[in-house]
Amino acid sequence: MTDRRRFVRMFFVLLAFGLMNFLRMLGRPSLANVRTVDIVQLIGTGMCFGGALVALVVGLSRPRYS
Repeated sequence: MTDRRRFVRMFFVLLAFGLMNFLRMLGRPSLANVRTVDIVQLIGTGMCFGGALVALVVGLSRPRYS
């Protein structure tokens, strides 16, 4: 497996985790009353999106070898 494919797979896995957490946060009625647990989950979701973005950029910026 090439590095490029590995980074693209990482992108999709991290994006999936980030989207699941984000949609779960939006579905909660407690979003108006933000608690500490909600803030930690929001930070984790942001980290997943950030990791997905880094994996995509690194995976696409590397030259393709056949």
